[in-house]
Amino acid sequence: MGLPSQADGRVPAGRTQAAAYYEFKPYNVGRWFVWGAFALILLVAPMLFRSSLAHTMLSQMGIAIIVCLSYNMLLGQGGMLSFGHAVYSGMGSFLAIHTLNLVAKDSWPIPVSLVPIVGGLFSALFAVIFGYVTTKKAGTPFAMITLGIGELVWASALMFPEFFGGEGGISGNRVTGARPAGITFGPQIQLYYLIAVYTFVCTALMFAFTRTPLGRMVNAVRDNPERVEFVGYDTQKVRYFVFIISAFFAGISGGLAALNFEIVTSEVVSGPRSGAYLLFTFLGGATFFFGPVLGGILLVLAFVLLSEFTKAWLLYIGLVFLFMVMYAPGGLASLIMMNLRVAAFGRLKELWVSYLALAFTALVTLLGAAAMIEMVYHLQLNAALGPELRFLGASLNAKGLDSWFGAGFVMVTGLGLFEVARRQYLRQWGEIQEFIEKEMKRRETL
Repeated sequence: MGLPSQADGRVPAGRTQAAAYYEFKPYNVGRWFVWGAFALILLVAPMLFRSSLAHTMLSQMGIAIIVCLSYNMLLGQGGMLSFGHAVYSGMGSFLAIHTLNLVAKDSWPIPVSLVPIVGGLFSALFAVIFGYVTTKKAGTPFAMITLGIGELVWASALMFPEFFGGEGGISGNRVTGARPAGITFGPQIQLYYLIAVYTFVCTALMFAFTRTPLGRMVNAVRDNPERVEFVGYDTQKVRYFVFIISAFFAGISGGLAALNFEIVTSEVVSGPRSGAYLLFTFLGGATFFFGPVLGGILLVLAFVLLSEFTKAWLLYIGLVFLFMVMYAPGGLASLIMMNLRVAAFGRLKELWVSYLALAFTALVTLLGAAAMIEMVYHLQLNAALGPELRFLGASLNAKGLDSWFGAGFVMVTGLGLFEVARRQYLRQWGEIQEFIEKEMKRRETL
C-alpha cells in the first residue's frame, strides 16, 4: 500500500486541513535571554563580590530563592496561605544533616552533593502524610491547619531530642565522603557553586511546572474551584499534589542550608521562620514568578545586613511590609511590571521627576522616623551607656528635647512633602494609564 498522493491538492480522509502544511514557530528569544542572564549572574556573582561574607550571603540568597519559590507554588499559584511552610524546609534540613552524618560514618555511600535531594524526598514524604489532612480544606481553614501543624512540629522539636537534637541541635561536617576532582565543599566558594546549580535547576523546574497541565489546573483551583469541580476535577487532589511538590523543593532548600551552616536547630521549623517566608514572598510579589526571587534576595539582605546596622531591624521590616500592603499590594514585581508596561508605550520618561521627588521625600521621612526609633531603642537597651548615641554620623541625645523635636520635625516635614509628591505622581500616572488604554483600543481597531 503506497502513500496517499496530494498532487491534486486533496487532503486524505481522516486528516485535517491543518495537517497538510508545516508551521514555523520561532524560539522565544526573550525567555532564552532571561534564563541565560540568570545563569550568568549565578556564575559571575562570586567573582564580583570576593569577600567570604559576600560568598556566604550569595549562598544564602540561593537557598532563600528556592524556598520562596516553593512557597509561592502554594500562595501565588494555588492561593493557599500557609503558616507552616518552615516545617518542610526544616524537616529537609534535619534529614539532610542526619544523612550527612551517616555519610561521614560510611553508612550511606552517597556523595555530599546529593544530600539536599535526600532532604527534598523526605520532606515530600512528610507532605504526603501532613498534606493529606491539610489540603482537605481551602482558604482560612487551610491556613489554620498549617499553623496548627507548624506549632505541633515546633513543639515536638524539644520533645524528641534524639532526632531534633534538643536546644543544641544537630551538627555535621560537609567535608566528608568522596572528593571528585578534589572538590571537598570545604571552601565556601565550592559550596556556593553547588547551591548555584541547585538554584538554577530548581528554579527552572518550578517554572516548567507552571506550564504543565497540573500547574494550570492549580491556577484554576485558585481562581474558581467551583467550576473546576463542575468539569470533573477533584480540587483536593490538585492541592494535595502541588503541596507535595512544593514540600520537595522546600526540603531541597533545607538540605542546602544544612550543608551551608553545618548545624540544624529547632528554629528552622519555627513559626517565625514560616512567617518570614510569607512576608518576603509577598514583598517580592506573589503574582509573578520572579517575585519570590526578589523576595529571597531581600530576605537575606534583611536578616544578614540590616540586622548588623540596627537592633530595630524587625521593626523596620514590619513598617516596610505595612507600607507595601497599603501602596503596592502586588509587591516589587508588580511595580516593575507596571513600569515596564509604561515604558513599552514610551511614557516612562515623564515620571522620572516624580520618582525622584517620591524617593527624596520618602528618604527624609525615613531618616526622621529612624532617628526616633533608634533613640527609643537606645533608652530601652543601652541606658547604661548614657543618653548620647551616634546615628548616621550625627550625635543625638535620647533624653534631650532638641533631638526629639528635630527628628519629629524632619519626619513630619518629609511626610507632608511625600504626600504632595504622591498626589502629583498619581495624577500623572492616571493620565498615562488613560493614554495607554486609548492607545490599546486604537491598535485593536487597526
